[in-house]
Amino acid sequence: MKTLLFKIVVLGVLDAIAVASILVLAAKGDWIVTGIVAVVTVGLNYIYLRPGLLPAKYLAPGLVFLAVFQIFVVLYSGYIAFTNYGDGHNSTKEDAIAAIELAAQKRVPDSPAYQLTVLEQGGAFSFLVTDSDGEVSLGGVDRPLEPVDDYGTDATGKADSVPGYTTLGFTDLVQHQSDIAGMSVPVSDDLSDGVLRTPDGSAAYLYRASLVYDEQADTFTDAETGVVYRDDGHGSFTSEAGRSLVPGWKIDVGFENFARAFGEPSIRGPLLGVLVWTFAFAILSVLTTFALGLFLAIVFNDWRMRGRKIYRVLVILPYAFPAFLSGLVWLGLLNQDFGFVNQVLFGGAPIPWLTDPWLAKVSVLMLNLWLGFPYMFLVCTGALQSIPDELMEAARVDGARPWAVFRLIKLPLLLVSVAPLLISSFAFNFNNFNVIYMLTGGGPRNPSAGVDAGATDLLITLVYKVAFGSGTGRDYGLASAFAIIIFIVVAIVSAIGFRRTRALEDLN
Repeated sequence: MKTLLFKIVVLGVLDAIAVASILVLAAKGDWIVTGIVAVVTVGLNYIYLRPGLLPAKYLAPGLVFLAVFQIFVVLYSGYIAFTNYGDGHNSTKEDAIAAIELAAQKRVPDSPAYQLTVLEQGGAFSFLVTDSDGEVSLGGVDRPLEPVDDYGTDATGKADSVPGYTTLGFTDLVQHQSDIAGMSVPVSDDLSDGVLRTPDGSAAYLYRASLVYDEQADTFTDAETGVVYRDDGHGSFTSEAGRSLVPGWKIDVGFENFARAFGEPSIRGPLLGVLVWTFAFAILSVLTTFALGLFLAIVFNDWRMRGRKIYRVLVILPYAFPAFLSGLVWLGLLNQDFGFVNQVLFGGAPIPWLTDPWLAKVSVLMLNLWLGFPYMFLVCTGALQSIPDELMEAARVDGARPWAVFRLIKLPLLLVSVAPLLISSFAFNFNNFNVIYMLTGGGPRNPSAGVDAGATDLLITLVYKVAFGSGTGRDYGLASAFAIIIFIVVAIVSAIGFRRTRALEDLN
């Protein structure tokens, strides 16, 4: 009974959240998402309220989270890759038109100042203005100014109240400063007469739009120069001279982002350089960490070494230390002016470990070696201990030397169990964001690149900087295209690697 009650309460809470979400989504017109939420909600209720279906009861939460946090993310990223979504193109055309009209409003030179009182009614703000002739008018964002007869005044004669409205005091003005400063109240029904705006809530000034939108022609016209801006089909209003108005809007662009990635020289060159370095970094990281980890595993696996348990604990300490903290520590150690490495190990030589392109590559490889070899040490230690000692003894009895025993017996048997982990390590280092971002930030930057690419950037850090960086703006569409490229490359490499792993298993 308690279990059933708990189940009903939990489902009731989830159903309430789902119903609220469905109402919000339906109000916005997102019918596909609304349908998905409704179907999932009904399905979960069916699974948990119907007797039996025990496997489904355990699988359902995992499948829901998989769909939300994995499948949806992948599909949405794939969709964004075929759009121009990014800075200046992040909303609808209607929003872009409204934003352009708002930004195009300029204060009329020598316009008189209107004494202003901001009023509030039902959560909406209004302007109560007193002009230089003492006439009082009231209006809002969607209501042009209209004369008011019934109003109160202060000691200076300025209108400061209207029945049915609440007058905002100084504290209220400060609290809603951004909303009030963004208001544009039409002077009359004809928008060409201008609007009133206020910077501080105490005085209003006349503004007129320098760009006029023609809804029938779908164009903007500069009222001062006569230049016409038309929809260029790429999500912007553009003049014949090539000047575009900001912001634009989001549209589908097909394979344009992929064409930019491989077609524009300023992007193709840096992208190929980053791709080559990404492969080099991943391969060298796997080889160096595996080589050092295997060497230490062989050394500390020898029963003749005293204190090997203590050594093993010391060896895995870098693995236990958070990677981002290690990056910050190494950032200080490799500082060109006062870092420990230059000051102590190289006698104060100003070696630019993090600002020279090649030395920066060496630096991130050293840091990744420091962080990665303990994992390989643990894996190789376990694999070595699983190899029967009888094989080694038989080889030595047959006269095999230590190197031959290692090359012909230990290493092949080791690779059978370790090869899948090497492949996963390659995939991890292919997307090793922390090491690069914490130590070099992808730099030093390539000044000739059309994107914010640096000498140590991996594809994953390049995607991050293109999507969220500030160097050349945020371009989510191009970043998503890069992400798809990463997915394809890693999938191909992993497939080839696992086929080679099966080949190793067949040999043994």
